[in-house]
Amino acid sequence: MKSFLELPRLYKKLVAVAADLVFLPLAFYVAVVLRYEGMTSTLFAQYFPLFVAAPAISIPIFIRIGLYRAVVRFIDHKIVYVVISGVSVAVILMAALATMTHHVGISRGALGIYWVIAILYVVASRFVARSYFLHASTVGTDIPRVAIYGAGSGGMQLLGALRASQHYLPVAFVDDKHELQGATIGGVKVYATHHLATLVAKKKIDGVVLAMPSQSKAEQRRIIDKLEPLKLKTWVMPPMESLMSGTSRVEDVREIEIEDLLGRDPVAPNPDLIAKCITGKSVMVSGAGGSIGSELCRQIIKLQPSRLVLFELSEYALYSIEQELQGLRKSLHLDIEVLPFLGSVLDQEKCERIMRNFGVETIYHAAAYKHVPLVEFNPIDGIRNNALGTLSMAKAAVAAGVKCFVLISTDKAVRPTNVMGSTKRLAELIMQAFSRQQKGTRFCMVRFGNVLGSSGSVVPLFRKQIMAGGPITLTHPEITRYFMTIPEAAQLVLQAGSMGEGGDVFVLDMGEPVKIIDMARRMVHLSGLEIKSDETPDGTIEIRHVGLRPGEKLYEELLIGSNVEGTEHPLIMRAQEAEIPWNLLQELLTKLEVACAQYDHEAVRELLLQMVPGYTPQCGIEDLIWRTQNQVSLSAVNSTLH
Repeated sequence: MKSFLELPRLYKKLVAVAADLVFLPLAFYVAVVLRYEGMTSTLFAQYFPLFVAAPAISIPIFIRIGLYRAVVRFIDHKIVYVVISGVSVAVILMAALATMTHHVGISRGALGIYWVIAILYVVASRFVARSYFLHASTVGTDIPRVAIYGAGSGGMQLLGALRASQHYLPVAFVDDKHELQGATIGGVKVYATHHLATLVAKKKIDGVVLAMPSQSKAEQRRIIDKLEPLKLKTWVMPPMESLMSGTSRVEDVREIEIEDLLGRDPVAPNPDLIAKCITGKSVMVSGAGGSIGSELCRQIIKLQPSRLVLFELSEYALYSIEQELQGLRKSLHLDIEVLPFLGSVLDQEKCERIMRNFGVETIYHAAAYKHVPLVEFNPIDGIRNNALGTLSMAKAAVAAGVKCFVLISTDKAVRPTNVMGSTKRLAELIMQAFSRQQKGTRFCMVRFGNVLGSSGSVVPLFRKQIMAGGPITLTHPEITRYFMTIPEAAQLVLQAGSMGEGGDVFVLDMGEPVKIIDMARRMVHLSGLEIKSDETPDGTIEIRHVGLRPGEKLYEELLIGSNVEGTEHPLIMRAQEAEIPWNLLQELLTKLEVACAQYDHEAVRELLLQMVPGYTPQCGIEDLIWRTQNQVSLSAVNSTLH
């Protein structure tokens, strides 16, 4: 079976021509028999020239109209129109030939019957051959058998693309529209959605591909909710905008991801807001190689600043984003300087020189350590980078005459129970104090929760654990988090930064909080797998509870108080938060710098408790970490002194 499939295309064309050479005369013979209800030697002799003429006329016409050039596996209903036109021309020429050669007694009825039979033969033979090739190409392979959800134009395009790619075998269409149910598209039948559970067993379906590139996120989530109980592997077709822009192809289907479940329908950005601090200006992004910083860079460069300054501590991260932006700049034909600088935000002099020399007008400060357990175990480094680094950048910005400074904050800054959250709240307090004690630079903060797919997100970890066969490690069955996609968060940050009047704390609308265990279950089910539990002992993926990590909270909050007001953007709120006067804060920050330099963890902890209202470090492992760090630091200092 495979050997015929592997023949060169020329040989396959010759087989098709040979078949027509045999069956077209036979079709005319049958037409004469039907017309005269039998065949005599006289009739055979009378019609013999036309038996010969049928393939002699038709085959050159079929060659001319491209019937033999078509790849049989990928033909669709359009071939019927091609065959009708080709056979019609051939029959007309056969009638003309009979007239010019003065053949008498040639029945027009016989030619009419032949016209019908020839069309049926040519069309049927091609579709039979297509079915053979499609079946033969999947015999002995493990190509996934899939149902296409959506029988509209997107589904039809996807059907052809999947057949061409040979990575998936479409065996059924599923659609909610009653007028499409029962129809056959490209040889594949359309079923109602409630038949899907039955189809899975009947047609041995391995997964579902969503072919609804124009559907809203809400509609896609509704469909995914219906598919989840079936525990089928689920893929999704690229969105229509990426298909139209050419960045994706129809066959570029991907596995369904948690972003598709939690992402919201985008709110169109306000063009005045999003361009106000960027277009035509010199813009700097600190932490440019991080998950948030890199997305900010991607969106900023499309808004055409005069210059984009990248500041990053990691050489590899800086190299990666700089190369990506240079490629984006060339593809979009943008005349923008992209300047990559390695360095630490603690190096105030270097930061100030960069800001002065390149006329930086807007800064997006995304540089931060954000892994809660790591910062909990390395509190001095977390404080230096997150809080004192922000202080250094703020001083440099004021000295260099930067117009706008936007701090990327986190929901963990609200009533923090960990060092990372307290450092980010301290960074906010620094921004607020700087805003009050000078007017040259406008400082504001944007606070939001977890972003999907970032280096600190649990989603990549779960995905990796599922691919490895489990177990999924979950800290606590009741833990919840707010989630937002990285592009949406970055877009809202750019708009919020334009609305700041000085000292503003902007809070992004994160939607409803998500239970992490529910998210884990959905990720498993949409991977075509089952959770292993007492109810389903044959499941493949176990969820194992490992306990809260150091400094981790069960629930995150976005606001410290209830004093919040709306803004001109529906997903951005302005919060009124408590502040610390600059003279008092400056004195405490000086003490904090000294304590960090001396690795005096006890003093550092006491200062954090004084400076960050609401900071309540959890008892237990966190106390042990602080004591351990303090003992290690004192031992190191003593050994150095001696």
